[in-house]
Amino acid sequence: MEESQEIIVNAGDIARLAGVGRAAVSNWRRRHEDFPQPVGGTASSPLFSLPEIAVWLRANGKSFEVSLGDLVWQRLRTSADDLRLGELVGRVGAFLLFLHREPAAWRDHGMQSLTRMEAVTPDLPGSFDLRLDDQALLRLVAELAAERGPLDAFEFLFERYVEAHSRQLSVTRDDVAALMVRLVTPDKGVVLDPACGVGTLLLHAGTPLGQEINETSALLTAVRVLLRGAEARIVAGDSLREDGLAGRLADAVVCDPPFNERAWGYEELAGDPRWEYGLPPRGESELAWVQHCLAHVKPGGLVAILMPTAAAGRRPGKRIRANLLRAGALRAVVTLAPGGPDLWVLRRPDGGRPPSQLLVVDAGEDLSIVEPAWRAYAENPEAELSGESRTVRIIDLLDDEVDLTPARHRPQQGSLDFLREFTDALARFKETSATLSDATPALELLAERHDLPTTTVGELAKAGLITILQAPPRMSADEGPLPVLTADDTAVGASPSGRTTLDPALVMVRPGDVVTSVLGAVRLITQSGAALGPQLTLYRVDPQRLDSGFLAGFLRSADAARTHPGSSRLDARRARVPMLPLSDQRRYGTAFRELFELEDRLRETRELGETLIRLGFDGLVDGHLRPCDQGV
Repeated sequence: MEESQEIIVNAGDIARLAGVGRAAVSNWRRRHEDFPQPVGGTASSPLFSLPEIAVWLRANGKSFEVSLGDLVWQRLRTSADDLRLGELVGRVGAFLLFLHREPAAWRDHGMQSLTRMEAVTPDLPGSFDLRLDDQALLRLVAELAAERGPLDAFEFLFERYVEAHSRQLSVTRDDVAALMVRLVTPDKGVVLDPACGVGTLLLHAGTPLGQEINETSALLTAVRVLLRGAEARIVAGDSLREDGLAGRLADAVVCDPPFNERAWGYEELAGDPRWEYGLPPRGESELAWVQHCLAHVKPGGLVAILMPTAAAGRRPGKRIRANLLRAGALRAVVTLAPGGPDLWVLRRPDGGRPPSQLLVVDAGEDLSIVEPAWRAYAENPEAELSGESRTVRIIDLLDDEVDLTPARHRPQQGSLDFLREFTDALARFKETSATLSDATPALELLAERHDLPTTTVGELAKAGLITILQAPPRMSADEGPLPVLTADDTAVGASPSGRTTLDPALVMVRPGDVVTSVLGAVRLITQSGAALGPQLTLYRVDPQRLDSGFLAGFLRSADAARTHPGSSRLDARRARVPMLPLSDQRRYGTAFRELFELEDRLRETRELGETLIRLGFDGLVDGHLRPCDQGV
């Protein structure tokens, strides 16, 4: 494969491509006089020639391989400075959209076909010249599209871009984005995001409509949704000052707006008709976004918008909060995590009778409780709810503060309920923690390190000892009769929480399978009955030649060794596994299984401990508990 002399890499890139930590690269530079010298960058962030690095690594026996995707990415990084990198990624995306829509034109006419690119992609926003003059780069991108498909090729490059600019880009969490869309979106309809960023919320929408102030981000969003075959319209511009979709009403609106923006247009927008519930204070830009969203949804349509926790109780915004409540526009306030953000769900009034109660939910990072609570409330807003979800009478909220913070409205338990919950939590915590000392595996400490000959997971797969499987492309894990093991389940050791419909292409997990996520979580499967979810890879061993616990343990070790500030996703095919007889593998596998089990017990103990601590604080504060002398 071509490794162009123009391509340069930084220390983090070298670490990722070599499958080591950033510290290892620093050690190589210090200890090896023949390590290539920087060809650019700064003293604190030097840049190196990729071909020189490749030669040095191979000469020193280091595992190193540049995939086609990495080659394209590194060439992109070399071709533009950080300020223009997003624009270049967007222009590559425009080329991939052209390949997606007219694959035969490129195949038959090559570079000459690009004269049609602007005509083929008229729905891309912004004022950029989308043409690319780097013919070598275009050919590499076309190869990558042929290898992975235009959509997967662009998502690979987009993820690299997000990783490189993680401090500059604000990206909505995937699970939160999916939840927001599920809560408010009808089966079919137009979904608007007026502050769409790089498009995360709109990826879950059927017919996306969006606006974004940053032209580069608007272009990236448009490419992402259009490559998925959606009929989308994305415009660039400031939604509050220059509403590019004025008069357009969507079936639902989702939004993750910028927080704490003081220069949002307070002076020039003072008389704007969107402020139906009151002029937003200068320091309450989020309340401007709330009303902008309501102005763009059809009567009876729903809005899901992320808000800073303080917006539920800040004094300057109390009049608007009160007006939203009186009109029946604000329907739910959900705390998604202890530090925020909160999720507000609103409904544009349509002339019907407003509800007398507001739904408040303190999810405490357990997003699974949000959707059932909202569905129950939407079916009957006057019904009483229990648990971490409850309804609060709106008339009780219309006081001098109009504080909607869910934690403030947590229901006080009766003495018998509290006694039962606290006693149960205390007993379970003591029982679980008492077993930890007996759960450690029997391990022998060696006086000297014992090196073992190794091979890679990729080589084991080539030899037929491992079968590697993945979920079908574009698989949905949101609804259906069949349970799905998701990436989040794998990360926290939880039971399958996703749902999907029956499909012959699904990969069903079996006991003994090893599952890894793209972010490095490793799980040894003990129960069958669930489908493998997106972003997961399954490793199914030949039990007559390879022990699954043995493989899972060394995959887990490969992830731990990879973790560092500049780390990327785990490439399990490169993970090294010792070459041992099956009997020795099984001994290692037993120890690894005991460690996995200990990890699960520790996780359960921590969760029980957190419940006990919460109940302890609550009980001392509300009078259900009081301090006593030790032993009384």
